[in-house]
Amino acid sequence: MSSTFARASRRLLLNFAITTLAALTLGACGAEKTNADSEQNKPADAVGGRPDAAFTAMLDKIAQSCPPSAPPEPPPTGPAETLPSGSVETPPSDAIEPIAPTAGPEVELNARDLCASNLHEERIAQALWDVVEPTPTKVRAILNDLGYIDERIHDLRQSGATTRFFLDLRDKGGRLCLEGSAAGEKTVVDKCVAPATGPFTAGERKQ
Repeated sequence: MSSTFARASRRLLLNFAITTLAALTLGACGAEKTNADSEQNKPADAVGGRPDAAFTAMLDKIAQSCPPSAPPEPPPTGPAETLPSGSVETPPSDAIEPIAPTAGPEVELNARDLCASNLHEERIAQALWDVVEPTPTKVRAILNDLGYIDERIHDLRQSGATTRFFLDLRDKGGRLCLEGSAAGEKTVVDKCVAPATGPFTAGERKQ
C-alpha cells in the first residue's frame, strides 16, 4: 500500500514539475516577443537615434565656414552713384549695361545657403565624375555615401545616358536645393530655390 502511494506521489510531483517548466517557458517566450514588439513599435529616435541626425550634422559641417543665416539682400533699387567726371571712360552709347538679377538663387537664397551650395556642388560633382554608366541606383548609392538621405533625394530618374535628380537641402529656414545631372565627365550640379515651407518642389534654376 505504501509502495503504491509513493509511486502516485512521484507521478504527481513529476507532472507538477513538467507543468511548471512549460509555464515558465511560455512566459519567457511571451516576454521576449513583447520586448521585440515594443522595440519595433518605438519611434525611430527612441530605438536608434533620429534617422536624419547624421544628415543634419553633415549639413552643419559643410556650412561651418559659411556666414550665419540671414535674409537675402534685395537688389539695389536706388540711383547709381555718380562718379567724378573723367574718372572713367564713357561707355559707347550702344553698350549694354548688365542687369542685376531680380529672381533666382542669387537673390532668393541667404548668404549661408549660397556659400554652402558651392561646397555641396563641388563634392557631389567630384563623386559622380568617374561613375561609368550612372544609373539611378548608382547615383543614389553615391549620394547616400556622401550623407544625403533618401528622404531628401527627389525625382531621381534616368534619361538616356544621364541620371537627373534634385536634393532638398533646406535647413535652418533656408531654401537651398540642388539640381544634378550625372553624366560622367559632363556631370553638372547646380543650385536652385525650394519653397520656404511645405513639401519639396523644385524652384527656379540658376541661370
